[in-house]
Amino acid sequence: MAQKILVGGQAVIEGVMMRVPGSYATAVRKPDGQIEIERRDFVSVTDRIPLLKKPFLRGLIALFESLKIGMGTLQFSADIAIAAEDQANGKESKPVSKLGNALMYVFAFGLAFLLFGVAPLFLTTKLLAIERKAFAFNIVAGCWRIVFFLVYLWLISLMKDVKRLFQYHGAEHKVVFAFENGRELTVENTRDFRTFHPRCGTSFIFIILLVSILMYAVIDTAIIFAIGRISLGIRIVFHLILLPLVSGVGYEFLKLTAKHQDQKWGQWLSAPGLWLQRITTQPPTDDQIEVAIEALKAAFGDKFAEYAGKKFSAEAVD
Repeated sequence: MAQKILVGGQAVIEGVMMRVPGSYATAVRKPDGQIEIERRDFVSVTDRIPLLKKPFLRGLIALFESLKIGMGTLQFSADIAIAAEDQANGKESKPVSKLGNALMYVFAFGLAFLLFGVAPLFLTTKLLAIERKAFAFNIVAGCWRIVFFLVYLWLISLMKDVKRLFQYHGAEHKVVFAFENGRELTVENTRDFRTFHPRCGTSFIFIILLVSILMYAVIDTAIIFAIGRISLGIRIVFHLILLPLVSGVGYEFLKLTAKHQDQKWGQWLSAPGLWLQRITTQPPTDDQIEVAIEALKAAFGDKFAEYAGKKFSAEAVD
């Protein structure tokens, strides 16, 4: 029986971040062809406080920690890209300020909330007279949300820089597959693995979109029962406040499907997320696979030899 281990990561600008137990590393390909690596030790708060490993709570913690690590590694790769561009233009390189980063993330999250949170509720409210029919309302709003998400992904996938990001995403998945199957981590051994992984963060987002339909229907029903009415404003406030709860449920759902990939029902439930990865992952080049391999090896550090050549399974989101 395969041992269990959490190994995952994300694509960054011209590189890949890989996370393993106790640490993570980011490898970025510089314009001169060299690979720059940054490694950091990291122990999840759930390992320090066992109570937080309980179902639903662990999903909230995992989401927060993944966002924090993800934003930091994206900034690392962005700083390298900016420095290279400034050097090419003969300018002195200056990293983006913390205030600038904060404003950028606030804008990004605000735009995402308006597009995927407010807009579906607004359209459903204005176009259909089903405000008090909680399940019907949230099915329609959920469909709007999924359509917006798919169109958004398709549009950004047409951008050259995003396409390269999606290629690195594919490289990350191939390397994780190769590692979990006990293969020696070389470009040749990694190349033939698929780019669609059942534990991908893209699958997690799509599962959240599906889970939110049912959960928000239950929440709206409770609101109507409690106060006798519901409005667009009330829906927006409660849906935003309870989004962490929806995310926690989605995390547990993803763990369940990843755990039972050897069964038909597990494969069926994870299928929509895998279909979506046909947009968010693209076949990588050998150079991109090499970057992902270096990121994973660096994340393990001196302990890599202890894990190499063994088969593993995992149940967590990457």
